[in-house]
Amino acid sequence: MEMNIMGQKELHKEVREAQFCTGCGACVNLCPYQASYRDEVITLHPCDLKEGGCYAFCPRTPTDLDALKKRLFDPKDLMPEIGAMKGFYITRAADAKVRAKGQHGGTVTTLMSLALQEGVIDTAILADEGQTLLPQGTAVRDPAGVRKRGKSRFVVSPNVAEFNRLAKEGGKKIGIVATPCQGLALAKMRLKPLVSYADRIDQLKLVIGLFCGWALSWRNLVALLRKKTDLAEIEGMDIPPSKYHILQVYTKKGSMDISLDEINPCVRGACWYCPDLTGEFSDISVGSARLSEGWEEAKGWNQVIVRTERGQQLLDLARERGLLEFREVPGGNLKKLKTASMSKKKTAVKNLILRSRDPQNLFYLDSKDPVLGTLARRPE
Repeated sequence: MEMNIMGQKELHKEVREAQFCTGCGACVNLCPYQASYRDEVITLHPCDLKEGGCYAFCPRTPTDLDALKKRLFDPKDLMPEIGAMKGFYITRAADAKVRAKGQHGGTVTTLMSLALQEGVIDTAILADEGQTLLPQGTAVRDPAGVRKRGKSRFVVSPNVAEFNRLAKEGGKKIGIVATPCQGLALAKMRLKPLVSYADRIDQLKLVIGLFCGWALSWRNLVALLRKKTDLAEIEGMDIPPSKYHILQVYTKKGSMDISLDEINPCVRGACWYCPDLTGEFSDISVGSARLSEGWEEAKGWNQVIVRTERGQQLLDLARERGLLEFREVPGGNLKKLKTASMSKKKTAVKNLILRSRDPQNLFYLDSKDPVLGTLARRPE
């Protein structure tokens, strides 16, 4: 597939000025000109290159998503709502300590730790909590380090910037936990559109994607939380199913519920234009489970979509070693997930049309895409 690659000036106009930047870090550590700073990507120096990796790899520059999926996945596995699927599971870590330190069932922690133990990767890129809840990408080389970093703060960590830094050094086998936009950036790198960066992406051996409805602006979230608690007291956060309409914040003194009416203004603006709920450009995608027993039981389990042979082999090994527990997927779960995923696609398309006032202009999305283009032509 062909890519129309431009440079920093066009990236700034089409993504930064248009407020489509996701903070993924794909344009950082390619050169000295871009940097991540306090939840934003900033330009340190202007660049006059006509073709730059910053533009080529950005998940918010024009991309033929349909062609990219067919290039990277088995076309027989592709579903219009959720992308490639070889298997759908409900899992959790067998180790209760891993579950306690991980998000939901601890499946991501278990799989990434196993990948390190088995030599599938030698370096894992994870989100690490920096000062005042500001996450940052960090390289971990031992399972113990993975287990320390299992919680989510729902603020984007520029993990792809850390991948770029490590890949530039060379000689590694890298695994990464990625949000949907970060997974797309890495998928665009796999096409090797620029010779100068082509060898770096070969070091990427595993992508574990996260289900993601939206991410929060660090500045806005911290401003809100400071009114309610001491930031140093916060130990974790979670988002129950939509019927609860809350963000749960766990502190050393107990839990606190914050209405999504207060949280929604903190959502990063670019997230309202994202069509990917389930991390479609990954080997394995993981999210919170939905079970008939209710949220108190479900929050200890994960829903898992296996997308590639590599992902299936890792999951099967975790089952064989007894590292993951599996339970039967409730009837209707996959259908509900597909509906939720398609709803996010519809919202993204609707919001882009509101911006452009033209169903044929979806900015970085292709109006001829067999799924997204159809939504644009037949708005509900």
